[in-house]
Amino acid sequence: MHPEIEQDHPGDCPKCGMPLEPKTVTAGPDPHAEEEIRFLSRRFWIGLALTIPVFFIAMGKMIPALAMASWLPSNVSQWIELLLATPVVFWAGSLFFKRGWNSLVNRHLNMFTLIMVGVGAAYFYSAIAVLFPGIFPDSFRTHGEVGLYFESAAVITVLVLLGQLLEARARGRTGEAIQALIGLSAKEAHRLVDGKEEEVAIDAIDRGDLLRVKPGEKIPFDGVIVEGKSRVDESMITGEPVPVERGEGDVVIGATVNQTGAFTMRAEKVGDETLLSQIVAMVAEAQRSRAPIQKLADTVAGYFVPAVIFVSVITFIVWAIRGPAPAMAYAVVNAVAVLIIACPCALGLATPMSIMVGVGRAARAGILIKDAEALERVEKIDVLVTDKTGTLTEGKPGVTQLFVVEGKTEEELLATAAALEASSEHPLARAIVRAAGKRLLDLPSSANFESHTGGGVSGSVGGVDVEVGKATFLESRDIALSPVLLEQAEKWQNEAKTVVWVAAGKAVVGLIAIADAIKETTPAAVRILHDRGVRIVMATGDNEATARAVAKELGIDEVHADLSPGEKIQLIRKLKSAGHIVAMAGDGINDAPALAEADIGIAMGTGTDVAIESASVTLVKGDLCGVSNAITVGRKVMRNIRQNLLFAFGYNAIGVPIAAGILYPFFGLLLSPMIAGAAMSFSSVSVITNSLRLRRMKL
Repeated sequence: MHPEIEQDHPGDCPKCGMPLEPKTVTAGPDPHAEEEIRFLSRRFWIGLALTIPVFFIAMGKMIPALAMASWLPSNVSQWIELLLATPVVFWAGSLFFKRGWNSLVNRHLNMFTLIMVGVGAAYFYSAIAVLFPGIFPDSFRTHGEVGLYFESAAVITVLVLLGQLLEARARGRTGEAIQALIGLSAKEAHRLVDGKEEEVAIDAIDRGDLLRVKPGEKIPFDGVIVEGKSRVDESMITGEPVPVERGEGDVVIGATVNQTGAFTMRAEKVGDETLLSQIVAMVAEAQRSRAPIQKLADTVAGYFVPAVIFVSVITFIVWAIRGPAPAMAYAVVNAVAVLIIACPCALGLATPMSIMVGVGRAARAGILIKDAEALERVEKIDVLVTDKTGTLTEGKPGVTQLFVVEGKTEEELLATAAALEASSEHPLARAIVRAAGKRLLDLPSSANFESHTGGGVSGSVGGVDVEVGKATFLESRDIALSPVLLEQAEKWQNEAKTVVWVAAGKAVVGLIAIADAIKETTPAAVRILHDRGVRIVMATGDNEATARAVAKELGIDEVHADLSPGEKIQLIRKLKSAGHIVAMAGDGINDAPALAEADIGIAMGTGTDVAIESASVTLVKGDLCGVSNAITVGRKVMRNIRQNLLFAFGYNAIGVPIAAGILYPFFGLLLSPMIAGAAMSFSSVSVITNSLRLRRMKL
């Protein structure tokens, strides 16, 4: 449970005594975890078999109807209890004594310190009473005999073993999210070599290899489609259940499932470079991190064990002086009960268990949380600063409308412009070419292509001179612009659209409107965030008119346009100085400084590596709805942690006084060390069970 504790082999944490967790997660069950479960299971069942007769011998003396004394003399039953309890305590419970001793050597008192002292006190007190009964004064005797507590030592050992066994199995379940992610990867691939297809193990693939992916197969690695098209199920990575179309030039993600068509791809990222591998590494790192709230539990735990030992000593003294006869027997029993019931295992598990399960559940929904500190901060977000391009919008300009002069068709206009723009690398040119491709237009031949910086392009299409670009560019080439066309262009510009003019033969033939379309999920995401009390601020480098048009359509609360990266940082600092907890969502290189400055940086998984590296949260799908889901994860995990801490603190606050005997003067009630052991194990299991509820968290 302490991330700073690392070693190169399995073992126990020198601070809390719990088994260390592996840093590197591999496919399939963890052999060390399975060995731990077998180890604990073997000792539990053998210990239980030996403890049952000890328990019945001890209880039989208290039940007159059994008349055990008539057929099992007291001096014989005492030796039977000693012989049976000894292997339970020193073989089945040997790990508790080992961990308890290590806690003293390492000067980090923990739950095993209390178990060692409590069980050891009950056992050695009883063993001395059997071996040397004459040394005990009358204050230790009942009806002339010294009371034995072998059954308490044995039952407590078995109950704590049961608790440790249940915890070991539950800890394995917290890693199911990572195991599931690793299990998604493909095991084999079809590699193309000199046009021939061969099936090879996934480890044999190198960057740049051509791979054939058939319908129903998992995509082996991250790469680019070079031939063919299909629909791909990316739900295991993005959380989006609807398959997406992928074709030539599109990026595909390893471990996603090809559905309808076959295609050839080039492997771009292999091994640890793939998105899936990075997700696994990020989730594992986040699960090992510690939330700031854990400092409270650590601080309390640091004083808790010494305080419990002190309370146990005071309990012994008070019962020895003021308790009823046999006073010393009562003193021993109650002092041991205090030690056992106060084991702080539940306190140590409260935070890390919730974090492990919560981070894993978020990863399955495509939300990657960098560390536990980010998880704690994300629940407090009240202002979201978001970039526009690629975050609120698709980030890829597309043709939205066409306007043609009389005598021309939309197909002719688009084919003419695309034929010329095919030679350009400008984003607007690519948008026009893509639009022509979607309509399956046959492009005429072009020649004499020339690019005019800041204006447009010119050349000849089908033997006719063609100009494509801004209005000012056409005017500079002595092409007249009619009032009707100017009016239409102004209307589109007011709607945040870029207008491309197309002229052929020195006459304008039409206009093309290009816009960066708003993502389909963005309006719903904005509404959900508003419902959660989050104010949304747009901070973009785009012009004022475009930004305000998008903000008006979405209902954005505040707009800041024409911002440089430095000005975005200043805006975030201003909001933070006003007392807000600020999240920044973006996807570009220019967003990276602002992502780092914000309380929570949220990177779109569709964005650049530097943006993702600067962020505390990454949304694999690149969807603003993920921000709402991230807030949900933060709030539910933190609520779960607080429930666990409340349970752990409350349990000890109530249990320790009862074990010390505070109810005895009023109700004559005392807490048996055996019941204290059962309650201690139950508290730990309850904390784990509560944490595992997060696996069913709805997002």
